[in-house]
Amino acid sequence: MLNRIVLMGRLTRKPELRRTQSGVAVTSFSLAVERDYKDAGGNRETDFIDVVAWRGTAEFAAKYLDKGRMAAVTGSLQGRSWQDKEGNKRRSMEVLADSLYFADSKREETTGRGVDVSADDFQEVEDDGDLPF
Repeated sequence: MLNRIVLMGRLTRKPELRRTQSGVAVTSFSLAVERDYKDAGGNRETDFIDVVAWRGTAEFAAKYLDKGRMAAVTGSLQGRSWQDKEGNKRRSMEVLADSLYFADSKREETTGRGVDVSADDFQEVEDDGDLPF
């Protein structure tokens, strides 16, 4: 079976980094994703998709992504079931993120919402001639 999701949208809030009791990083956020088609009035509808990221992906999201930032997410769809306070069965779907990418250009520093990424934030890869590019 194939369960693969690719989304691009704007974050509706800043991801907050949390840790499990065993110290594993996790964050969740929502993406506002416009549909490809317009309604009769010429407007696009927007879906709000919940995303969960773990470990290094969670730490990246919390460090570099912010509300309003355009991001691309790849991952898989997963469902969760639970009971609410009244005892009703509830179900939700969310994307379990494998990878996150910036999908917009770096914002101007004068806005106060820019992202400062230095070379120290990335692991260096040595080109031994085997890379496809």
